[in-house]
Amino acid sequence: DALPVTAGGHQVYGVSISPGMGYRNNRTSRVAVKGQPEGMHMVSSGTHFNSGCCFDYGNAETSGNDTGAGHMDAVNISRDLEWPNCRNGAEVGVGADLENGIFHWDKRSCNPAADISGGPRPFISAWLKNDGQTKFALKWGDARSGGLNTIYSGALPSGYAPMRLEGAIILGIGGDNSHASAGSFFEGVMTSGFPTDSADNAIQSDIVAVGYGAPTGLSGTLTPGSEISLQATTPCCTGDYIRNQNGAAVIAPITSGSAEQDKGDSTWIVRRGLADSACLSFESKSNPGDFLRHQNSALHMQPFDGTALNRSDATFCPQPGKDGKGPSFRSLNYPTKHIRHYYGKLYIASDGGGTNPWDTRELWTDDTSFMVSPPWLP
Repeated sequence: DALPVTAGGHQVYGVSISPGMGYRNNRTSRVAVKGQPEGMHMVSSGTHFNSGCCFDYGNAETSGNDTGAGHMDAVNISRDLEWPNCRNGAEVGVGADLENGIFHWDKRSCNPAADISGGPRPFISAWLKNDGQTKFALKWGDARSGGLNTIYSGALPSGYAPMRLEGAIILGIGGDNSHASAGSFFEGVMTSGFPTDSADNAIQSDIVAVGYGAPTGLSGTLTPGSEISLQATTPCCTGDYIRNQNGAAVIAPITSGSAEQDKGDSTWIVRRGLADSACLSFESKSNPGDFLRHQNSALHMQPFDGTALNRSDATFCPQPGKDGKGPSFRSLNYPTKHIRHYYGKLYIASDGGGTNPWDTRELWTDDTSFMVSPPWLP
């Protein structure tokens, strides 16, 4: 339940990787070994990633140890691209983890084409193919629209030709089990042989046609799967909505003239409560796999990591609105506290008696009540 998403008109589930997690299969069959050709692609997230090593999908060592250059062939997605002149600090990049180096071309330096910029992309496709002897190619695409962009197509780096593949399959870790990465995995394929460009293009078209993240068909209600926006009812702030702002939950004005990014950041998908199915959790529309949760009383948007604490912190139980308008949302693990906006920020707050400023009884009933409206970004 960590990564619910809409694809093909259905609710399906991806794999959400947090640091410390990973998957590998060391006993495979028909996977490329010892310089045989292969191709691979995965659909991942351009909003859920970090700079840790290594969010890889592909071919790796069967021992779980670093056995040298060319013993891996895996597509990689991460923030800080490995080479010093490619550390942009913000955007996601696509590379090839060939062991002892994540390459974006045949040089030990940054290839700017590996840096995917141009705004948040909730779903991206990342592509790697390698003939095992002399050449490899990298591509990326927006998994919701358009075709593929070639990052590099040419010679293997010095010392990597021919490849020395061992045939294990990994996901979310490095070949030596390095597990500091974060990322999302929705689908992937590894093939024998060196795929043609026309095959890559046809698969990308099929991925786009699936409709990742398309509207669920439900809106404006608290039914799981419905897409909503949550509007403040306090007289000062009836034009304000709960939104994500760089990972913090705030209320801010949203109108029909607001930027698409602002509308997306104020749109939520209702999910069954991660800790109690009788309650609810709120997934970000713009950042699939990220949920509204409280931490040290303040509300944030964070990736779901599967822990019991994360489940509880991200679960809220709807009740009739304290001011008679819309619902209020009680914290599951702090049942005397409800979601409240206070000076533009979101907290879980009690009705007086607390030690925090946001626990004041003044305006508490209004500040803890929200109207459920149709989503700003359907």
